[in-house]
Formats: sequence, structure tokens, C-alpha cells
Amino acid sequence: MRSLKIDRKPSRSRGGKPKRGATRSTRAQAAQAPRRKAPSDNIVARSWRAVGAWFSFRRPILILTAALLFVVLIAGLFVGGYIGRTIHRVDDAYDALITDAGFGISEVHLAGNNRTPAASILAALGFEPGQSIFDADIQAARARLIRLDWVSDAIVRRQYPDDISVQLIEKLPFALWQAPDGEFWVVERNGRPITNKDLTSFAHLPVLIGAGGSSGADIVDAVAAHRAVAARIKAYQRISERRWNLILDDDVVVKLPEANWPKELDALERLIIDKGILERDVSEIDLRSPTQYFFVLKSGEKKNEPRGNAA
Repeated sequence: MRSLKIDRKPSRSRGGKPKRGATRSTRAQAAQAPRRKAPSDNIVARSWRAVGAWFSFRRPILILTAALLFVVLIAGLFVGGYIGRTIHRVDDAYDALITDAGFGISEVHLAGNNRTPAASILAALGFEPGQSIFDADIQAARARLIRLDWVSDAIVRRQYPDDISVQLIEKLPFALWQAPDGEFWVVERNGRPITNKDLTSFAHLPVLIGAGGSSGADIVDAVAAHRAVAARIKAYQRISERRWNLILDDDVVVKLPEANWPKELDALERLIIDKGILERDVSEIDLRSPTQYFFVLKSGEKKNEPRGNAA
């Protein structure tokens, strides 16, 4: 008899799949899945995780404390001057570099300064030799120049590589004004004071007296057109900011009206030329009346004459 070997069929699991095949498939999937690396346990990693944990957003008070400490640190650096000194050193190094390159200020050219001393101009400019020409604040320098007594306007320019050009427009003196407090000022034609220093060189200018008297260009011009009056005028006195008195030779006072005073200058011119009134013994001439001339003699006697008949 021939014996036959019968192969046994593999037993199936309850789900109908071979148990052995399932085991092999599970092992294959486990082999293919990437393995997770275990977190590093060195001291640097542990420290970093600890710091991150402390400064997480789950601890807002700690974050605010750290920010406050940072602000205090920066403020301390400013108060202690550390940051300022550092910035200053950087600026100095930058200026030195610019100067070495040929862009440091070496000369300042001045023009138009007839009455303004050069030293005052240089002080107002505020530029230093060797200073970077790029750092020169031209507008601020111009503003400082305009604050000087005699400077009406100024033009400040850079002239590369290393020069500064300054052109001044100075104020024009028009008259000497005696303010109500008795102090004398040189004034412009518009009445604005210029200076109260070194007045001896302005003695030839017309003299205006009293409050509001600095704006006397109109009457000065009108008197200049009357040669006889102009030859004898000493000062123009403003009265109550409304009208003018003329002070002539020998301190003779001529009282002008508030209105129509240019016409009375014509009358005064005739009195001086035709009547020789200033050769008489008079101390005051009152021209305010439209019909009469009033005179006060040096003796104190008062006289009046109809217009056209004055003696």
C-alpha cells in the first residue's frame, strides 16, 4: 500500500483570515511606521524647555515683569549716560571720517555785514571747524542770524566740499527814537527798533520823541520837502499819539494840528521865510487854529494874529 501525505489547510480565525498571515502583516506595518525620537535629555535642552515653560503665555504676570525689567534696564542705560556716550563716540567717528574725506567745514565766507561784527555772525552760525558739512543745519543757522540786531534777512549756503557762504541783508537806520522811558533807540523806517547800543554814530538821524513817535516817516519826509523848516528842525515830538510838535532851533515849539498838518507846514515855511518869525522873540508857535496864529514870546507874553497878518 502507498501511503499519501495529506497537507493540512491552515486554520482560519473567526474573521475568516489566517492567523499566521495576520501576524506577518502586523509586523510589516510596524516595521514600516517611522519611529518617534525620544526627546533629548541633555542639560541644554532641559534648560531651554524650562525657560519656555516659565515664559509661556499661560504666565502673563511673568511676561509683564520681564518687560518691565527690560524697560528699567534701558532707562538705566540712558540715565547713566552709556547710550549717549556711545552715540557721541559714533558721531565723532563719523565726523572724523567725513573730515578725512575732505567734507569738513574749513571756511565761512561773509558778505553784506556792514554793521554786524564777524564774531557775532560766526557765533550765531554755530558751526565748528572740521564739522561735517552735511551735518550743518542751514535753516537753524539762518534763524539765529535773523535774531541779530542788524540782520533783516540772511542766505546761508553750502559750497562743497568744505565752505559755507553767508549773505546778510541788514536793516537800514532811519531815525533815533526816544522812548517814553527816556531810552534812545535806532529805528527803521517802519518804526521798529533796531538797537540801543553805540548810538554816537547815528547823531545825524532825525530825532523822534514820545509814545508812537517811532513811526514818524511821513512827517519827516514832509518836513524834508520844506527847506526852511528842515534847516531848523531839531526833533519831532508825538503828543498823546494823536498829533505832532516840531522842536526847532532855540527850542522853539511849533504845535501842529491833528489833521491837515501838511498844509500847516506850508504856513510855517512862509512865516520863517517871509516874516522872519524865528528872528523874533518867540518860544512857541501854535498853528492849530484855522483862523489865527498864536504865539508865546520868551517873556511869557501871548499874542495872536489873524492868518495872513502875522507879525
